[in-house]
Amino acid sequence: MEPKKVRWGVLGTARIADAVVRGIRLSSNSDLAAIASRDASLAQEWATRRDVPHVFGSYDEMLASDVIDAVYVPLPNGLHKEWSIKAMQQGKHVLCEKPLAASADDVREMMAAADANNVKLMEAFMYRFHPQTERVLKLLAEGIIGDLKVIRATFGFVLDNLDDVRWRPDLAGGSLMDVGCYCVNVSRLVAGGNPVVVTARQHVAQSGVDDLFGGVLEFSGGLLGLVDCDFQSGAGMQQSLSISGTRGRINVAQPFRRDENPVSIVIDRSEDGDRGGPFESIEVSGANQYHLMVESFADAVLNHHPTAYTLEDSLGNMQVIDALKESARTGRAIQL
Repeated sequence: MEPKKVRWGVLGTARIADAVVRGIRLSSNSDLAAIASRDASLAQEWATRRDVPHVFGSYDEMLASDVIDAVYVPLPNGLHKEWSIKAMQQGKHVLCEKPLAASADDVREMMAAADANNVKLMEAFMYRFHPQTERVLKLLAEGIIGDLKVIRATFGFVLDNLDDVRWRPDLAGGSLMDVGCYCVNVSRLVAGGNPVVVTARQHVAQSGVDDLFGGVLEFSGGLLGLVDCDFQSGAGMQQSLSISGTRGRINVAQPFRRDENPVSIVIDRSEDGDRGGPFESIEVSGANQYHLMVESFADAVLNHHPTAYTLEDSLGNMQVIDALKESARTGRAIQL
């Protein structure tokens, strides 16, 4: 008898959906069952190209159907709460794109819906499942760079399509929400929790959302997190993670990478001033992090155990983002 698999439906045809679709296809415990779009012809075209058996011309119709067990929500940020809750009210498990919602209050409503309907809800921070992230955390736990002092996380690219939904304030756009949420998330992951105080500055584009954002996260014990993100960085997508401690530094060139090639983590344990070195490069095998994320979530659904990380963690991430926004808006330091 073939083992039971989670039957997935995708809400919308956003470009990011293809990455998760590949993850579903690679997974041993998942099947791609359905696609829904408000444009029925677009949904049919999308399904034909990807060999998806069920096509729906409305989100509500797919959510009410019995052909899916779980949904992936790749909709604009401002729609995450509405459609995740509607899915959960239909008894469907939800893997929702990052950030989980437009505010911490929205996350609380989503948490309540997951609890009330006894379903799984998880935020799709795929980088957490990559072996590179797991290896960095293991190195830190081993104390390889001593006591942590500074975390620096960067993520940016040029967003020159002015019709892109990420330029829209009403859909919770902006660089902090789109890519800065990764910087906040990895900083909190490394630090082991939320900062106690944040300060931030931003540049607001003509559309009304930030296209350049920088923040300082002050964690307990004197650890600092420096995050910056933007829609202005040229020469492709810019991303990096640097973790400095009392005995060295860990550098990750692409902490949020999407390709499946092997990667290198560089450790700099300089003991001779500005000469640098000795350097150590640790090779990590390639992986499809979307595959690992989907398989982990489906395993939690099928075997009735907790997801890889909690909704309380997602709430904490959104609380920090809310505080950063408030600091950038008011020019004040914000305590959490």
